Amino acid sequence: MKKQFSRLFSAGLAYLAGTVLFSGTVVHAAEVNAPFIPDQSVMSDKYLEFWNADVQKKIDAAIEKNRKADAEFVLENTASGTDVKVVQKTHQFRFGSNIFLFGQLDSAEKNARYADMFGTIFNSASVAFYWKTMEPEQGKPRYEMSERDTPEYWASLEEPWKEPHWRRPPTDPVVDFLTERGVNIHGHAIIYGIRLWAHPTWMPNDRKAMEVLFEKRVRELAERYGDRIQEWDVVNECIDQANRGIMPDDYTYKTFAWAKKYFPENVRLSTNECDMSWGPTRRYVEIARDLIDRGARVDLVGVQMHIFNQKHSRTIAEGANSYTPDKLNAVLDTLVETERPIHVSEITISAPDDTENGRMIQAVLARNLYRLFFAHPQVEAVTWWNAADGGAAPGEPSISGILDKNMNPKPVYYALDQLINHEWKTNLTVKTDADGRIQFRGFRGDYELTWTDANGNVQTRTVSVR
Repeated sequence: MKKQFSRLFSAGLAYLAGTVLFSGTVVHAAEVNAPFIPDQSVMSDKYLEFWNADVQKKIDAAIEKNRKADAEFVLENTASGTDVKVVQKTHQFRFGSNIFLFGQLDSAEKNARYADMFGTIFNSASVAFYWKTMEPEQGKPRYEMSERDTPEYWASLEEPWKEPHWRRPPTDPVVDFLTERGVNIHGHAIIYGIRLWAHPTWMPNDRKAMEVLFEKRVRELAERYGDRIQEWDVVNECIDQANRGIMPDDYTYKTFAWAKKYFPENVRLSTNECDMSWGPTRRYVEIARDLIDRGARVDLVGVQMHIFNQKHSRTIAEGANSYTPDKLNAVLDTLVETERPIHVSEITISAPDDTENGRMIQAVLARNLYRLFFAHPQVEAVTWWNAADGGAAPGEPSISGILDKNMNPKPVYYALDQLINHEWKTNLTVKTDADGRIQFRGFRGDYELTWTDANGNVQTRTVSVR
């Protein structure tokens, strides 16, 4: 089954090689070579005032300061003045998306387009580990594919979103695919206290009995995946205890303690909580610091930013005083007090409508928000929450993707591509000095150096700028 699935993806990806799709039209990538900057004329003067030239200059300066590093390398057997081509291959910063629709679209071509975002636009992916749909029958977790997980099965359904495992693909094929692509894997989430989304129906209403099951789940995930999954949301959304239902006493701390016990030390453990619309959240800082002070291994803190309401996107474009640079930076600056890196772990930016104007508004919003997050010194990752239109959970917007329902790129796709793969990648040529030394300042990540040595041989070397 897994081999068949891989062949379908390979065929679809081969179709995509050398092409770009926009508004249903296929064009060769060579024809799309102009920088894509969203047209800000779709925004009101009031919105543009919040994101004025002075604000943009400050963001540019912060990106230069916080995202680049000075690099120096010595190349042997190289004459003075030799040209060295410096090409950035990867980012240290993590640009991600959830990958909840992996293999669940109605054709191999669509599945391939969806999958091809990972390793091109996105170097990180959040994989669905929601307990309720992962282990609907106790003791039988859905790690591997079944006949209900094939593209043929999903193509046979008129309303696939009504299936209980929609947006919840079996985890092994997703992890295998991302590993092959060299994409960072973020497990979401080990424990999530809302029964609607997280607890299997067989979960007992007894705190002590639940505690045993919670530890067993942590241990089993650690034993199965080890360090193949680099990061985990250990506990998701733990602040609002009053509406969570019965949970083990002190379950947040205990789950972190079990994760510390069972997962390898090189696996990073995260909290995930609150929305930036709440403003600076002292309660979240207190929870994180309490966990850390008690010995929990909290390696990073996740914070969400959801523009779920399509009307809200329109009001922001019209100049509403929400998600402004000052307000967003106030939230991030408060989280700095956790003394941990920040992951903007779930970001939704809905278009106000599915017109050309609405899609361009979404692209402008995304460009400004990503620039602000990338500029902040404590932020190390941003994860788009639903990368394809129609792929959101019930109650969330259907047009918040960077791809449309046919998996064609929208303007917001090109806006992010322009930032991630062009503006924020360093590609230049430098010359060696008399000692064969080169120096440059570039965005943090992995690079390939290419030059011709004193013997006339072309040399390449892979280096890291951290």
